[in-house]
Amino acid sequence: MMRGRSQDGQGSEGIIPFDPGLALTNIFKVLFGPTIALLNSLRDPHMIRMLSLSLAALFSCAGLQANAATSYAAAPYSSSAHDVVSSEWSDYQSGQEWLQKRLALMADAGSDAAKAPVARNLIFFLGDGMSVTTLTAGRIFQGQQQGKTGEEHFLAFEQFPHSAVIKTYNTNQQTPDSAGTMTALMTGVKTRAGAISVGPEQPRSICSGSDQHRLKTLFEWAEAQGYATGVVTNARITHATPAATYAHSPERNWEGVQDLPQEAIENGCVDIASQLVDKAFPAGLDVALGGGGRSFGEPLRERFRSQVKGSLVTQRDQLLALNPNDKTPVLGLFSRSHMAYAYDRQQSEEVKSAQPSLPEMADFALKRLQALTRDSDKGFILVIEGARIDHAHHLGNAYRALTETSVLGDTVAQVRAATEDDTLMVVTADHSHTLSMAGYPQRGNPILGLVKNGELTLARDSQPYTTLGYANGVGAVSPLWQKLAGQHNHTHTAANAYSYTTDKKQRQNGRFSWMNDGKVMVDTENPDFCQTSLARRSSETHGSDDVALHAEGPGAERFHGLLEQHSVYHLLRLALGSATTEAEFAFNE
Repeated sequence: MMRGRSQDGQGSEGIIPFDPGLALTNIFKVLFGPTIALLNSLRDPHMIRMLSLSLAALFSCAGLQANAATSYAAAPYSSSAHDVVSSEWSDYQSGQEWLQKRLALMADAGSDAAKAPVARNLIFFLGDGMSVTTLTAGRIFQGQQQGKTGEEHFLAFEQFPHSAVIKTYNTNQQTPDSAGTMTALMTGVKTRAGAISVGPEQPRSICSGSDQHRLKTLFEWAEAQGYATGVVTNARITHATPAATYAHSPERNWEGVQDLPQEAIENGCVDIASQLVDKAFPAGLDVALGGGGRSFGEPLRERFRSQVKGSLVTQRDQLLALNPNDKTPVLGLFSRSHMAYAYDRQQSEEVKSAQPSLPEMADFALKRLQALTRDSDKGFILVIEGARIDHAHHLGNAYRALTETSVLGDTVAQVRAATEDDTLMVVTADHSHTLSMAGYPQRGNPILGLVKNGELTLARDSQPYTTLGYANGVGAVSPLWQKLAGQHNHTHTAANAYSYTTDKKQRQNGRFSWMNDGKVMVDTENPDFCQTSLARRSSETHGSDDVALHAEGPGAERFHGLLEQHSVYHLLRLALGSATTEAEFAFNE
């Protein structure tokens, strides 16, 4: 006997006899009925084959997901727990079954996406840490900077006609890092946190055996096909996100030769900076602009000049003086570490004259790649990263995070205006952050301000609060910080945020007393203000939630719905007219 809904349809439960034959018939109808009906309705043998592949993928993915849940359940990586990856797992990693299902669904829906025109060029923008909340707050921030109420505003790329939502988890972490996520985007394979274009079966920070798990990057594929390539970032050029376009390393922190441990040296691993000069540029990379000069010693710089025959520039005026029509490879190293935040660059004439802005670097890279491919059968692929969104979030400083988001939006608009209709433009993020936006503020309330709705809104502790906050980070309060805040007009600043986090004896969760005798004593819109956070940490963490993707140009219609992050690579390849094959993703034995 089994329980079921009664005939009155009101949800009362009754006892009905269990009929095994009827149950099996119903199960068969549910599982196979729609597919059989669809196959019968089609006459195209190719589509029948595609749908058959979809049905096969349905069963294989069910088993693979079960394997994934078993094999990658532990959150932190280790050198032993997750080292064995089955051939089934590698098939899932490549996204082939998922991609076949998606193509079949598009064909079933009558979409023309499978026959879309081929993109000649690809410009891929990555807002590091640019969560959906960052986009919302960023568009309001930019709109309010232009005198609007803000909510009605759009960042330039938010008006692209196609969009999708992207999952961001790593194979070993629910909350990802930039190395694993950018590897997924640039190779079509999900991997563990900390790995740079190396498969998930390779333990992190272990060099031995890593060569056999190298993943071909989008740049490596493109250069072999004759595309021109370039990467631009305002982080170190050897940092995780840009590195995933051209390098391979089981440890993202092996940026320079000084960072390699003895085990890595003994087993032949090469630091990321050396890979850029000695491997990526000789293989066909045309432009690499960013910071990170500290990892490029004079011998490496000299090899770039003498062996690569490239132009090495370290100052803004040197970059702007280069002829974009030349064909010489260009390496720009404009700071020792990361480049300055856009806000801080504007505050210093010295920094402004020394470091180019993100739009300026993007403009040069675009013009150089356009010139290189003007008479070529193949176009170019350009990756542009707005890296410092992420860094500002880690600092708990929304002002700089939103400023960097605004600058990325302006960079997209500038590049878009200078490209042809044969260029696919994609804007996405690698992962999110813990920034939240809440509190019932009125329309047009300053996004960085205290919550007001007619009048100042107070919490149960009779203190005001901001629209923006973080789940964790430097913005939690200790008595020491309270004292410092009193000395600095109650402003918890980005400048002192890291300076006073070591006072463990006085740590205490809570909030600033921002109002005294009815008078507000804090300027939450100050560029150096750090938003409050719930859990005290020396650095705010990444988030686990999905991120957005926006696309325009040939092939952009393929991006819709909820996508696995590594699937983005496969859709990019389709847009470029070269679908991925299973053989490309065969793991080395």
